[in-house]
Amino acid sequence: MTSQYTIVGAGAIGGTLAVHLHLAGADVHLVDADPEHVAAIREHGLRIEHPTGEHTARLPISTPDEAPAELGAVLLAVKAQATDGVAAWIAPRLAADGWVASMQNGLNEATIARHVGVDRTVAAFVDLFADVMAPGVVKDGGIGDIALGEHAGGTSDRVRTLAHDLHHWGEPIVSENVPGFLWSKLGFGAMLVASALADDDMGDLIDRHRVGMHALVREVLTVATAEGIALEGFDAFAPNDYLGSAEAADAATDGLVAWLGRQTKKRSGIWRDIAVRGRRTEVPTQYGPVLEAAARRGIPTPLVQWMVDAIVALETHEIAMDEAHLAELDRLATA
Repeated sequence: MTSQYTIVGAGAIGGTLAVHLHLAGADVHLVDADPEHVAAIREHGLRIEHPTGEHTARLPISTPDEAPAELGAVLLAVKAQATDGVAAWIAPRLAADGWVASMQNGLNEATIARHVGVDRTVAAFVDLFADVMAPGVVKDGGIGDIALGEHAGGTSDRVRTLAHDLHHWGEPIVSENVPGFLWSKLGFGAMLVASALADDDMGDLIDRHRVGMHALVREVLTVATAEGIALEGFDAFAPNDYLGSAEAADAATDGLVAWLGRQTKKRSGIWRDIAVRGRRTEVPTQYGPVLEAAARRGIPTPLVQWMVDAIVALETHEIAMDEAHLAELDRLATA
């Protein structure tokens, strides 16, 4: 039996997964709100460019107004700040046996579950290095890890089926601890977010500003452990090393910077949103739960708050990209 998926959000993550699912034989329907992207995919197909070549898939695509009246298995791949509104749009259309997987950045499962129910929410961790380069064109800058599990806890046949259907992409991890991956990614992602404050390669900036970067990661991961999260390593990121000695953190960053240097994507998606696409980022939505949990537990997170505020100032043109911002992060970390 052929698996059927509706992917809501045909951008970097959604577009990449759509093409790989299609090439693996799944039936994929796309929904996207960008009329230029929709028109390009209808006319030319969805093209994924990757380091060794490219794939183009002719996939059916709809705007939200044209979308099917009933949705089954939904992979949600919109920006984090759009989750609440899009989940509300999905809920009345979701079939009785339908479900929604958060193939997004951040901790979005609880928001989705408020609309469709915990038992119809699949948790997912996705670390794909991809960017939308033009309408209908996604550049894959290096494959990271994917982990899948149930938001209610444990795993399931639908999770295992989704993992199997992604075999053209690679081998997703089926895990009972997806939150461990998601919180670790928030720690790793904090460094990538901070790198968007300057106009340079993210690996080089992390390497040059280890003092501030390490302190930023420690704040996020300290909140995670206080929340009872068992942190999971992924790709070249070793989260627990950042909670240990300075030597362990330096060794972890050595490996991370070397790994980033091998990726063809050199700037973060946050940098691209601001510098190229001129739009608001998902940073406040991503790190809102971190700040809320920290406040609830009385854990100081001044650097995370500084990072969020600096990104908002950057995207609203109150400040400009400048490596001096990261020098300020270093200074705050040592204060």
